[in-house]
This record gives sequence, structure tokens and C-alpha cells, in this order.
Amino acid sequence: MHKYLTLLLLLPSLSFANAVPKQLYAPGGVVSIALGSVTKPAPEVYFQEQRVLVLAKGKQWVAVVGIPLSIQPGAHSIQLKSAESSQTFDFRIFAKDYPAQYITLKNKRMVNPNPDDTQRISNERPAINKALNTWTQQVVEEISFALPVIGRLSSPFGLKRFFNNQPKNPHSGLDIAAPTGTTISAPASGLVINTGSYYYNGNSVFIDHGQGLISGYFHLSKISVKAGQLVEQGTKLGEVGETGRVTGPHLHWNVYLNKTKVDPALFVPELAVEAK
Repeated sequence: MHKYLTLLLLLPSLSFANAVPKQLYAPGGVVSIALGSVTKPAPEVYFQEQRVLVLAKGKQWVAVVGIPLSIQPGAHSIQLKSAESSQTFDFRIFAKDYPAQYITLKNKRMVNPNPDDTQRISNERPAINKALNTWTQQVVEEISFALPVIGRLSSPFGLKRFFNNQPKNPHSGLDIAAPTGTTISAPASGLVINTGSYYYNGNSVFIDHGQGLISGYFHLSKISVKAGQLVEQGTKLGEVGETGRVTGPHLHWNVYLNKTKVDPALFVPELAVEAK
């Protein structure tokens, strides 16, 4: 079995000054692009019409760009807007073949929702979208996350998923299997912007870390924070559970940049070496 799936998450968290995620020039990856000297004001940067996080790394402004799983390989660019000018920075995305995963669910409504379920899902979407559309203009000094829970990496990011042999959306996060009741902690400081119970995600928490960097925590048995609460790295967010669409107790952890789901492993120094 691939060591990425069997690694026990018992390592201490790390933190590096001006840290950025590991770069992966592929769908679901993260690309860091140097923009120019910090002696000038930070520019506004856009990718596919979405605002991009910009931080200072050394003496350079750096754009940290989330790459959608749906992107086509080839040439792409970001748009930089400053008081002086507008320009583009080009980069290239390469193909990545994510493995397939076949899952059998006993609750067939989690594969083919009935009309009432579909209405509930539709009613829940605005609250989730509002959280994911959050943009807080604040200084982000580094992006280095600790692991939110101790457990086993049961499903990596990006898997092509089949539920009861029906193709569904790719796996959008990182699954960490752990017993029900295991503590889930904030991987970095931020502001809780949404908590709720949702059809697919179960009990959920969303945290804003600034400039469109959002993290989500799903399938919880218990939520320990409230919307509007400031949290520090290590603050208890809740407990592992199996609410929503699951086959057993685990944390499904999502990370978003510029409204794009990206591989959370790229943000955790001790896991980034495994992400390819």
C-alpha cells in the first residue's frame, strides 16, 4: 500500500517564517509566483477572474494561486493590477492522473437523493457558498498548517470517485480516519465563518484564514465553536464523527484558495513531501 495512505499522523507541527504551500503545477495544486519588490504596494492579482492571495516572502510579493481540479493542462496566466500598470504572469499546468476509488454506501439516498433531499441540498447551498466566497483583506504572513487531527490518512485528495459504481465529483479534500470523539483542532489561526449541519458534509465548520484562504471540516460528531469566534492554532473545533455521506468515522478536511479546492497535504510541511 502506498505510504501516503498508511502514514500515522503522529508528527509534531512545524512552522516556517514566510512559509508557502508546496508547489504542484497540476490540477488541484498550488502555484507560487513572484511578482516584484515589496518596496512597492502589494498588487491585486486575479486568476480566472477570482482574487488571489498575495503575501511577502523575503523581498518579493508572491501570489499563491489555487489550481482547480477541472483545469486543462497547458499555458495559463494570472493578471496583476497595481496603481502603476496591469500585466500578466504566465505559467504552465501539467496533467496529473489521480487514482479511482470505488465506495459502497448502504444509504442509497446519499447516492441518489430523493426530491426532499434535493430541496434540502439546494436550500443549504447559499450558506456554504457565502462561506466559500469570503474575502478578508488582511496580511497573511505565512501559510503553514498543523494537522487538524491525529489519525490515518484514509483517502488522499483528488481521487476519481464512484459511489455504488456511479461516477461522482472527485474527492475534494483529505480524509483522516480516527475514532468518533477524537479532537479536531484548528491547523492555524483564523475566524470561524460558518458552522452547520449539511446533507452531504454533515456537521461542518468553516474557517477564514485571510485573503480567500478558507478551510473546512466535515462529518463531525460535535461542533465546539461558533460563527464569529476567533481561533488560534490548536483551538478545539469539534470531534470526529460520521455525519453526512460517510462509510465510517473520519475528518474530511478541505482547503480553498481563490474559491478553488486544493490538496490540503501541500499546506502541512510533514505531509508535503508525500504530495506529488
